[in-house]
Amino acid sequence: MRDFWTIFKQSFWTKAKTKSFVITTLIVVAGIFLMANLSSIISKVQDVGVFGGGVDDHTILVVDKSGSIVTQLQRQLDMSDSGITLKVTTNSNDELEKQITDKEIASFLVLVLSDKDTIQASYISENANTFEIPMSIREALQSVQTNIKANSLELTEEEVTQLFSPIQFEQTAVSASSKTEEELSEARGLVYVLIFVIYFAVFYYSNMIAMEVATEKSSRVMEIIISSVSPVKHMFAKIAGVGTLGLLQISLFGLVGFAALQTTSSDLSSGVFSFFGFANVSISTMIYSIVFFILGYFLYATLAALLGSLVSRTEDVQQILLPMTFLIIIASFVAFSGLGNPQATYVQIASYFPFFTPLVMFLRVGMLDLPVWEPVLGIGILLVTIFILGWFGSRVYRGGVLMYGASQSLKDIKAAIQLGKK
Repeated sequence: MRDFWTIFKQSFWTKAKTKSFVITTLIVVAGIFLMANLSSIISKVQDVGVFGGGVDDHTILVVDKSGSIVTQLQRQLDMSDSGITLKVTTNSNDELEKQITDKEIASFLVLVLSDKDTIQASYISENANTFEIPMSIREALQSVQTNIKANSLELTEEEVTQLFSPIQFEQTAVSASSKTEEELSEARGLVYVLIFVIYFAVFYYSNMIAMEVATEKSSRVMEIIISSVSPVKHMFAKIAGVGTLGLLQISLFGLVGFAALQTTSSDLSSGVFSFFGFANVSISTMIYSIVFFILGYFLYATLAALLGSLVSRTEDVQQILLPMTFLIIIASFVAFSGLGNPQATYVQIASYFPFFTPLVMFLRVGMLDLPVWEPVLGIGILLVTIFILGWFGSRVYRGGVLMYGASQSLKDIKAAIQLGKK
């Protein structure tokens, strides 16, 4: 076991001390804090006028040619807590457009009431990339238009309420595994994020294993190592070392993300956080994410070590890993497409295919109320596959690390097995 732990520590610290690993970790940590506080940062930047020249885009000049709409419109905007303030102006359109060009105002609004009591509104701004403010104004004007038409038809407030009252529509499902639409909406964002994390981690750390093996072979260090340590012990020590590093890095990102969410001024149940469902994180979902991450890593890391042992140059690593890359990409496509319909037949079938199970079965666990035996069966299939792949991979690895020269792709597996028998 001493040899195993020596290689384990060497693999762990060699990667942990590299500049690329440290810089990547720091960038991701900074990115997490930035994304968590992005809304407050943007708000503060706008307050000091860094990107807007000090122009308040929530104060809008209004040319009200009807003389009566602006008051009703301001009342509706205040009721919706839009934060928009309207100021009546008598300036011409040309003068107001010049003020926009000179960065004195952000936009202005022209209101006209036709002979048929129909509001005609024009919102003028520097560019058409602003959506939030025009949308708020449009919705408020629609309410004003409804009131104007109701008055012209001499409808009472109660009659108007009855006329525009929404229907009662409820969606239910008879499947025992199905969740309500509200529960699905809360789970969908979180599952999306965790699927992406699992996909990225499995792909990134598996590639790291293959590159590590290829680097040692290209520098001829492998010959010295194999002379004192068995190839099988060397392979699993490297997989465990890089895997432990990966777990620590992902755990660090998780802790940083939790701390960043605690420092943000946003409510975790509102805004963008309501989509991701951070306010209602299920403990079982987090446990399954860890389990499928670990099993998915060991599955793909074993395959990556097997393939990495077949090449002698780091330049050939990406080419030899193409089959594995395609498997991960297809699995992610199936998982992401299943977010809209996790009960689809192809999603259920794919969740039991070992190389898709870490992503697709986790999708089903997060989105549906599955009986315990289904994820347990998926975990069992993964464990058996890892065991078989580890047994087969060790045979290939034993001979592969001693092979040099140009790689002939996957055809070298047979030659590696034969060499390992000698």
